Amino acid sequence: MNKKTKLDLRAQFLSGMSHAACTVNVVTTDGDAGRMGVTVSAMSSVSADTSKPTLLVCVHQQSATAQAIIDNGVFCVNILRDDQSYISDTFAGRFKDKVQDKFECSNWHAMSTGAARVIDPLVAFDCKVQSSELVGTHYIFMGEVQEIYEADRGSPLIYSKRAYGAAWRIDGFNSIEDGKAASEQNLNVGCFDMFGPFFMPELIGRMVRDGSKLKLNLFEGDQRRVQESLLSGQTEVALLYDLGLSDALDVIPLTEQKAYVLLPADHPLVAYDTLLPKDLAGHPMVLLNAPPSRDYFLGMFEDAGVDVTVAYSSTSLEMVRGMVGQGLGFSVMPTKPAADVSYDGNVVVVRQLITDMHPPKLVLATRKGVGLSNAALEFTKQCQDYFT
Repeated sequence: MNKKTKLDLRAQFLSGMSHAACTVNVVTTDGDAGRMGVTVSAMSSVSADTSKPTLLVCVHQQSATAQAIIDNGVFCVNILRDDQSYISDTFAGRFKDKVQDKFECSNWHAMSTGAARVIDPLVAFDCKVQSSELVGTHYIFMGEVQEIYEADRGSPLIYSKRAYGAAWRIDGFNSIEDGKAASEQNLNVGCFDMFGPFFMPELIGRMVRDGSKLKLNLFEGDQRRVQESLLSGQTEVALLYDLGLSDALDVIPLTEQKAYVLLPADHPLVAYDTLLPKDLAGHPMVLLNAPPSRDYFLGMFEDAGVDVTVAYSSTSLEMVRGMVGQGLGFSVMPTKPAADVSYDGNVVVVRQLITDMHPPKLVLATRKGVGLSNAALEFTKQCQDYFT
């Protein structure tokens, strides 16, 4: 095997293994060599039927924790909950410029071996080192379990496709045929959460009434997170704005998103059917602080030469509507709300905003060079029909 082939195989191996879903674990040790810890994903049960249960973890040889485990002869595996990714990031070195001691990120309890346990992990296995072997760049530590801590709540933090995730229950099937049919109809769809609630329920309802058998698993988040889900393969298709998208994506334009002004019921500008950016000069603004909408709206005023005063901001659409309803200012929305009442019962009024800036498009995005499943093709057609 030549060097190039070897490198290609290594790259393929790393890419392939990135699809494996693993729990996220912080491995700690303490003793004469000091207290240390590191985040690892390579952890596995070996046997429950040895004299004491055994498990293994893999730690990079360049990590100071590896040598400390060898010298201390003990380690504790902390399996993190799905709300503890910050602990994982700390021990992976992400916050090394902000914290002097990684252990500052949580409270700790000393297990029977002396190794530290996160005060409230999902599970913790306290181990004595049974054996260690260096394979390539990593030490494989075989641990003999001495003590176990198990929480009475929570779900594991999962790492797959180079991103954190969470586990949820999936029910089985009554037959092989049912399983195959469900697999063909299953589709992971990403959707920008700023506009999703305005049309996704209606789109799905229409599909169901038309007899579609698609089962949509919705992944909602901000523009960046939804785009990442698409690029990593977590979702197959995604509904996004055509702003700041990666060149690695193909897009199908669906519709233009007009801008609307949201006003308190007693605002003087309610008297006008449409508004220009200059009409809003001097009035306080409640900013929907979610990119890329935020940047587009502020750029729209800048392009018109209008200075706006942002009195309040929020990433929540309903929080913004509530503050407008309280008379705290106007806001600009990426789409026209169907309801004219905020959550706390105040009337809000919508007026179209006329601007020279090209309106953003809502697009259906997919990864370039990746063939779409039949489910994705059907969903694409449903979206095109809906917006047409």
